[in-house]
Amino acid sequence: MNLAPTEVERLTIFMAAEHARRLRGHGIKLSHPEAIALIADEMLLAARKGMTYEAIVEMAGQMLTADDVEPGVAPMVDMISVEANFTEGTKMVIVFNPIGPGEEAQADSEEPGEIITLDGEIELNAGREQTMIDVINTGDRDIQVRSHTHFFEVNPALDFDRARAFGKRLDVLSGGGVRFEPGLRKRVTLIPMAGDRIVRGQSGLTEGRLDDDTVREAAFAAARAGGYRGI
Repeated sequence: MNLAPTEVERLTIFMAAEHARRLRGHGIKLSHPEAIALIADEMLLAARKGMTYEAIVEMAGQMLTADDVEPGVAPMVDMISVEANFTEGTKMVIVFNPIGPGEEAQADSEEPGEIITLDGEIELNAGREQTMIDVINTGDRDIQVRSHTHFFEVNPALDFDRARAFGKRLDVLSGGGVRFEPGLRKRVTLIPMAGDRIVRGQSGLTEGRLDDDTVREAAFAAARAGGYRGI
């Protein structure tokens, strides 16, 4: 069976909508994509059944309320548009603000995308051994290093003790990073990489388990051959 991209997308919407229907059957509130999939699927089905544009829009606007979705979802869905197949041809059907107000009280603090954290302070990378190293950018432009990069493999123009950096990453927030300006010395804190401690890709130096001596020796040899400073 050969399916066109539009047909594959239609099946994806249907499967997501079926998942949403199952959740509703168990009394579970819907997430943002689940709510959109459910409404979009019903709109597409209605067009195939021969309902008019106006009837589809009215139906779609009455399917869900804020009581049916997770907190903050309703204001995130300001519009749903689908390209539906009518008897007379294909038309774009658009419904605005399809998720109406519910009867349950909503907290005033709930905002779309809001992150609600526990009270108190969260210690970053608690209990992890720290290594302080000085880094100099010998290049002619800024170099940005992200949080989960194997620091041993960063840009060859960064000059630092790479042996001490092997198997470690920056001690910063996930997704964060450090910028190294040309000619300036900067001190950073590194911590051991966790998990299975397997590094692949990146600069292609390590390609294996960090605690394997053979992998380590090969990584150092590749760094020396590649002109990485600090080896």
